[in-house]
Amino acid sequence: MPDCEPSMPAAAFPESDPLLRLCGVSKAFGPRVLFRNISAEFRAGSITLLAGANGAGKSTLMRIMAGLGQPDSGKVERLTDEAESAFLAHATFIYSGLSARENLLFWGQGLGLSAAERNAAADAALERVGLARHAHDRAGIFSRGMAQRLNLARVLLAKPRLLLLDEPGTGLDVASRALLRDIVREARARGTAVVWISHDLDTDGDLADRVLTLRKKTLEERVSSAVSATCTSSATLERNSAPAFAAKEGGSPC
Repeated sequence: MPDCEPSMPAAAFPESDPLLRLCGVSKAFGPRVLFRNISAEFRAGSITLLAGANGAGKSTLMRIMAGLGQPDSGKVERLTDEAESAFLAHATFIYSGLSARENLLFWGQGLGLSAAERNAAADAALERVGLARHAHDRAGIFSRGMAQRLNLARVLLAKPRLLLLDEPGTGLDVASRALLRDIVREARARGTAVVWISHDLDTDGDLADRVLTLRKKTLEERVSSAVSATCTSSATLERNSAPAFAAKEGGSPC
């Protein structure tokens, strides 16, 4: 097993706890190598955007992160309880014959919540994703966007510490995408490690702390544009008050 010493970019808050660690992870399908020897950490209170061309292996890598797939070599360490991890995939994992609320009550039972906890959590999640007035509507009549909102409500039930999102904006209108971004911000503020696959780097890149791009069978990492702007401002301040910054250790993400 390879040693796992992933280098963390400055924006990944090295003071916070790692919740997911990849150690030398590789995956191939027959002769086709998707990625090789990938090592990275994902820490509490951070948002990582996972980018790359279609077919690069992003969804495969995320399924491995979630424990739904196995690497050919390397190791995945999920440093949270299973109940504290949530994965939103392309499939919505909702039951068309049940109402929106019944779906959430079912999933809440699977999480081990009591009846009172399930009821409260389901109502709160439906309210948060804007589906409260559709709570008793059958999920099978929902549009793709409404079904994706319900899917998002499902993952909110767990109040996850590790949140894996595979193109969660699929099928969402502008208002729903804004809601999604708000929910992701709230998750980071609660100390959740969010890993998010997105093709809309112009919009979603500003929300992330770093961007990891699957390219040439490996991960390339860069600080997001939002953090880069913060670092530029910090560098200017540092030049103007060098003694104060020289005495400070590890306080800046830059």
